[in-house]
Amino acid sequence: MSLSLDLLAAAYAATLAAGGIIGYVKAESVPSLAMGLACGTLMLYGAFQMGQDPKNVTLSLVTSAVLTGVMGYRFSNSGKFMPAGLVGALSLLMVLRLAYRVMSD
Repeated sequence: MSLSLDLLAAAYAATLAAGGIIGYVKAESVPSLAMGLACGTLMLYGAFQMGQDPKNVTLSLVTSAVLTGVMGYRFSNSGKFMPAGLVGALSLLMVLRLAYRVMSD
């Protein structure tokens, strides 16, 4: 078994994890740390799955869709682009990318 990753999904995973760490460092937010690391880990595993089989997008698609909804809702309530708007926008882009991949087969 080779260690192939979908690079965009892996970069997105690293961004989620880094955001959780930054949220903890700046605001001592344990929920930000926990969710950033959890979602980053799920996305990294999804990136690995897509590296093995480009059609295996289920985990990544579900994780991105949940983040789109949650962070989009937080952005609409707060109006603050950082961090909710940024994560919501990146998550939406990932959902669109993965949905395109599913529909193009």
